Amino acid sequence: MTESVFLEGYDPAAYERPSVTVDLVLMGLRGGRPAVLLQERRDPPFKKRWALPGSFVGIDEALESAAERTLHEKARLERAHLEQLYTFGAVDRDPRMRVITVSWLALLNEQDFAAALAANPALLPAAIDVPWAGDAGGPITVATPGGTPIDLAFDHAAILALAVQRLRGKLDYSEIGFALLPELFTLRQLQDVHEAILGTALNKPAFRRRMQDRGWLAATGTREEGTSYRPAELFRFQRPL
Repeated sequence: MTESVFLEGYDPAAYERPSVTVDLVLMGLRGGRPAVLLQERRDPPFKKRWALPGSFVGIDEALESAAERTLHEKARLERAHLEQLYTFGAVDRDPRMRVITVSWLALLNEQDFAAALAANPALLPAAIDVPWAGDAGGPITVATPGGTPIDLAFDHAAILALAVQRLRGKLDYSEIGFALLPELFTLRQLQDVHEAILGTALNKPAFRRRMQDRGWLAATGTREEGTSYRPAELFRFQRPL
C-alpha cells in the first residue's frame, strides 16, 4: 500500500482527540517586585477565579501563532519576549474535557507592562511571592495589589511557579533578564531586575564586573535625565561576538 492510498483511506476520527490551549505567563516588575497579569474568568469552570490569559489553538494554527494571537487579544501587545515554557497535560487538569496546554513565558518591560494594563483594565497585576531560594522550585503565592491572596484557576499556580523557576535558573547565564528592561538602562536598573527576580541582594561591584565580563553591555555615551542625583551612564544589551 502506498502512502497516498493509506492517507486517502485513513479515518482521523478513529481516535479521540484532546483539545490544545496556550497559556501566557505575562510577567514583569511592578513596584520593584515580580508581578503577573491575570484575567478573571467569566464562565464556568472556575467562574470568577483569576487565571493566566489563554486561548484554544485553532486546528490550522501553529502553537507560536496562537501564543502571539493571545498576546495581542488579551494584552493588546504586539511584542514580548516569548518563549515556550512547558506542556501541562494532566488528565484531570480541566473538568470540561481532556485539555493539554502549552504554556509560554512572556516577559514585559515596565513600559509594556503598563501599556497592557492601560489597554485592558480588566487585567489584574498580581504580585508574586516566592518562598523558596534560588531555582529550587516549589509552590508560590500571588496576591492582589491590596495584598489579598489569589487562588488561581486550573493548574495555573503550578504553571506560574515553573515560570519563576525557569526565569531564575536562566537569569545568570542567559540574556533573558534584559527582556524586563527598556532598550536603554543603567547598571543600577539591571541589578534591580536581578535582585527582584532572585529575591536577594547582590554585591554591587561583583555583579557589575560579572555583567561587563560577559560582553553583554554596550555603553551609549549618554546619561539618564531628570534625576535628582548624579545621572548614571546608559547601556544597551549587545550579544557577544
